[in-house]
Amino acid sequence: MPVIRPLPPELINQIAAGEVIERPSSVVKELVENSLDAGATRIEVDIEQGGARLIRVRDDGCGIVPDELQLAVASHATSKIGSFDDLEHVASMGFRGEALASVSSVARFALTSRAQGMDTAFRIEVDGGKMQAARPAQHPQGSSVEVRDLFYNVPARRKFLRAERTEFAHIDDLLKSLALARSSVEFRLSHNGKPVRILKAARDESAALLRVAEVMGEDFPAQCLRIDHAAAGLHLSGWVGLPTASRSQADSQYFYVNGRLVRDRIVAHAVRQAYADVLFHGRHSAFVLYLELDPVGVDVNVHPAKHEVRFREQRLVHDFLFRTLHEVLAQTRAGNTGLPASEPLSPVMASSYGMAPPSAQPMSAPAWPNAFSQSRLSLGVRDQPLAGYAALLGEPANAPTALAFATHAPLPEASEEEAPPLGFALAQLKGIYILAENAFGLILVDMHAAHERITYEKLKTGRACSNLRSQMLLVPLNVSVSAKEAAAAEEHADALAEWGLELSRSGPSGVVVRRIPALLEGADVAQLCRDVLGELAQHGSSRRLQELENELLATMACHGSVRAGRRLTLPEMNALLREMEATERSGQCNHGRPTWTQLSLPELDKLFLRGR
Repeated sequence: MPVIRPLPPELINQIAAGEVIERPSSVVKELVENSLDAGATRIEVDIEQGGARLIRVRDDGCGIVPDELQLAVASHATSKIGSFDDLEHVASMGFRGEALASVSSVARFALTSRAQGMDTAFRIEVDGGKMQAARPAQHPQGSSVEVRDLFYNVPARRKFLRAERTEFAHIDDLLKSLALARSSVEFRLSHNGKPVRILKAARDESAALLRVAEVMGEDFPAQCLRIDHAAAGLHLSGWVGLPTASRSQADSQYFYVNGRLVRDRIVAHAVRQAYADVLFHGRHSAFVLYLELDPVGVDVNVHPAKHEVRFREQRLVHDFLFRTLHEVLAQTRAGNTGLPASEPLSPVMASSYGMAPPSAQPMSAPAWPNAFSQSRLSLGVRDQPLAGYAALLGEPANAPTALAFATHAPLPEASEEEAPPLGFALAQLKGIYILAENAFGLILVDMHAAHERITYEKLKTGRACSNLRSQMLLVPLNVSVSAKEAAAAEEHADALAEWGLELSRSGPSGVVVRRIPALLEGADVAQLCRDVLGELAQHGSSRRLQELENELLATMACHGSVRAGRRLTLPEMNALLREMEATERSGQCNHGRPTWTQLSLPELDKLFLRGR
């Protein structure tokens, strides 16, 4: 056997660098986070050749006193924690005391700093792990770190660097994410001597939204909702994109925990479930969200690069995020922005129109429907699935299905300013689209998609207000699951019973199913149990039963909605518009497709070259 011996400090630092420093953007992350911890209000990042030749980060923070310069570059030396109790209450971006030592071991490193109240700055250099003595230098208050020739002494790592443009793109994306975390700090980025990005410090919410627009795109402020909600010791704020602002990739999702950008499966799962009813398949939501909680409730010491966290109360965090986002998205209704959907809002206007606190009560139906409620008539749609659903809930088969519209109510007289958001119907196109006029121009509505959402929301409300019926299996079903899933079935048995799913553990890796929700009769019971228990084991909660019921209700709503080709009278069309304005999530159908769009007068004028 080889002799056991301690590793030299230079090799220890290079091993640590392998965990922390993956590419030039990793260096920028560590240095900028140190600047933020130093209280900097202005941070400049200069890059040459994508960071392979030079990375320079300058700040106006508190600086480092001369006696601590050498210690700052030493391994496991930090001013941010000093005890285990400090580690449980980490409020700074950095805390491991490894970053500077790791960087200096794989590059030519220089640190110049002038501490607050000092007349002179001092500079220290490290080349391949060999440290030189500190010497006086010229520098304003703050610090500058220069990293030259990254990985020059680790050829195997250097050859894995990508093209200059690719590496700089990673740095740019990183700086944008850090800028979103600290809107009160000014950031400047240059590449090969040319300014690339200047993000001015934001002094109020409108300026903060302008910074969000610079990162997320100029259209985002017009297509987002403001969130600011606190409960159970958790505070969630920020902006979430409307379903119409979805993207083909999850590249516009920024989630911060106590100011730290993280990627967390609990968060991703909660957001995905909140958008389940309104997002078109294959699309991803866009958001900038900030979660604040007691540092003792989150462990940031999970990964050397600090990309991951672990919540002490995972289920609480998951449910809080889901319910907050779900309720905010529920407030979205067709036409409720008050401005043309196709015209971008200014950040100030977007901020005011986008306020939809989760605690807000659902929007009450406008006064307009009263004019269309004097007489009602079924649209002649196929309502057999709805009758079956009524039977499951124990209601009479001939119970009203709420699929009726007014037939002969007179059209209200109103000025352009007093017109409802979706205006008044003008005509029907090919038995598919409703054309309406509002204060901004022309509204186009897909009548089947709109009616489908209205019907779906009514069915969900009826389901929530009725007693859940369950059905006993004639022969109990044995299902093989993992040991972890079997434990979840035992732990959450009472919660599952409330949803009509009765399970009991039958061994180390098995459960017995005795009762299922009556609404899910005919479903694959074994796969249903595995899906539910899998989510319970991983996330501590599951909405799979509710999702399956919603899928069935969505199918019923689709079959029970007015079909293409059905001719509607003007009062019927107007009644549909009023119901859209009063129905939650009516901007999209059950499958995430848009139900309406706005063509403003300027857009119509462009089609005919008016004013040119």
